[in-house]
Amino acid sequence: MAIVFTGCVATALMFTGTANADEKRPRTLAEQLIHDVREGKVKANSEDSGAVQELIVSRNLPISYKTINTLMQTPNAFGSGAACTTCHSSQDATKSFRGLDLSTCKGINEGSTEEPKRALFVAGKDPKRDVLIRRLRNNRMPLGAGFHLPHDTPNYLAVKNWIVDGAKDDDNFKKNVGPLFRKANAFGPNTPACTACHMSNQEPPSFHELNLRTHAGIMLGADSVAKGVDKATKVVIPGDPDLSFLWQHLVEDRMPPGISPAENRDHPSTSILSLWIKQGAKCD
Repeated sequence: MAIVFTGCVATALMFTGTANADEKRPRTLAEQLIHDVREGKVKANSEDSGAVQELIVSRNLPISYKTINTLMQTPNAFGSGAACTTCHSSQDATKSFRGLDLSTCKGINEGSTEEPKRALFVAGKDPKRDVLIRRLRNNRMPLGAGFHLPHDTPNYLAVKNWIVDGAKDDDNFKKNVGPLFRKANAFGPNTPACTACHMSNQEPPSFHELNLRTHAGIMLGADSVAKGVDKATKVVIPGDPDLSFLWQHLVEDRMPPGISPAENRDHPSTSILSLWIKQGAKCD
């Protein structure tokens, strides 16, 4: 779908001639956009996220902390739900969940202060796999598992301990772990079996080409056809459940709390937040 431009950009597109008459100076952002549109370089797959990607992210516009502060304090900023600072506004863990303060730049950069302390990202690097962005993007699995469900039940701990012990294809996996992925309600009432959505290395019908029916399929990982077997996304890191996508998806609730799994994972505000982090998460 093409981007619908409004305001000054749409007006500028009505003019003819070169984007910058003075060839000795760099193009302004508006002139470069006009040039890219005429050259067919502007692509978008939705009105909101596509526009943010083309106008802001792809052009690496500088994002100020003032913008991030507004997002953190605004309801529905990252999808339907309360403002982030409603739950995370202090480093006092008796007043703010995990002692996480998202109301200040210092608090965002330092992360959660309640033990075990944890940073939310590494400033200057792509945060897609880091805590803050994945909590805004990744739905808890199985779909339908709510934030109120504990993740220290025997079934959850069986998976965690299996990963801690090296994620082996042994009797423990065959008898106690593998069957959990094939069983409905294993990780919460009224939830489907994991293999209802992840049953083969082909998409369709299996989401992300992930096969949770076999040990080999689990260890191969996701998107092995799209990316190639050697570049498949590993969902289990033997010995480290915290870095294993399989465990992360089982226990980490998507934010804001209660957000529908149908909400856009790549919300425009999330893209802006990611860009700010990539630019160094500066406080000016």
